[in-house]
Amino acid sequence: MSAKYYAPTGGHPGQEQLLTDRAVFTDAYAVIPKGTMRDIVTSFLPFWEGTRLWVLSRPLSGFAETFSQYIMEVAPDGGSDRPESDEGAEGVLFIVEGTATLRVNGQTCQMTPGGYAYLPPASGWTLRNESDEMLRFHWIRKAYEPVEGLSVPEVIVANEADIAPTVMPETDGKWATTRFVDPTDLRHDMHVTVVTFEPGAVIPFAETHVMEHGLYVLEGKAVYRLNQDWVEVEAGDYMWLRAFCPQACYAGGPGRFRYLLYKDVNRHMALRRGF
Repeated sequence: MSAKYYAPTGGHPGQEQLLTDRAVFTDAYAVIPKGTMRDIVTSFLPFWEGTRLWVLSRPLSGFAETFSQYIMEVAPDGGSDRPESDEGAEGVLFIVEGTATLRVNGQTCQMTPGGYAYLPPASGWTLRNESDEMLRFHWIRKAYEPVEGLSVPEVIVANEADIAPTVMPETDGKWATTRFVDPTDLRHDMHVTVVTFEPGAVIPFAETHVMEHGLYVLEGKAVYRLNQDWVEVEAGDYMWLRAFCPQACYAGGPGRFRYLLYKDVNRHMALRRGF
């Protein structure tokens, strides 16, 4: 089955629209529905031409602590030769619409929808839209946490269409995760994956664990259990989950429910600042 990915296009609602929406911000989680991603809430970045973005999460007291996540929108001939200003930041790109020309390590890669790139700190990458169509992609950034004796991971460029999903045990194939990184590779301190539920599939218990999560719904709809609340989500919605926030879901159908998932992994819990 071919993949579909939702991407916002902006615009602005008319005065005849109701104010009521599904946006929620709590101490344990946030839901940013697709309807809030309008022209008025876009941002811009230095050294990016023909580009605007929606900021989905950022390090902030009482909100995301480990990462930031953007949806980038790059017009034809736009892009950047200095995309990352923080030499300590690692990044993941995930293409949802259009074609990106990524240059890194002396190689040029054409990334199409479903394309994934892991970019280690100080990798000197550049990205341009050399096509005639709009380019839209997720950019997830994290301050890399080095560990003595472990090397920094290498660049990874892949496409989810070329990776066999890992099926969760005892789910009859109804719950699977597409992994771009070997989960036993301790050099990586974050994982970005694509999670797929077939219609009616469930997370059958309230996951409660230390990972912080960012979930962007790529396709379909579901009812998600967040802390003590049930919330409806659909393609284009974004969820942020604080560490230890209970989580579970039912996939609503009629098609698959899929989301892009970030989580921090493979590091000690810091006991004091800087350690």
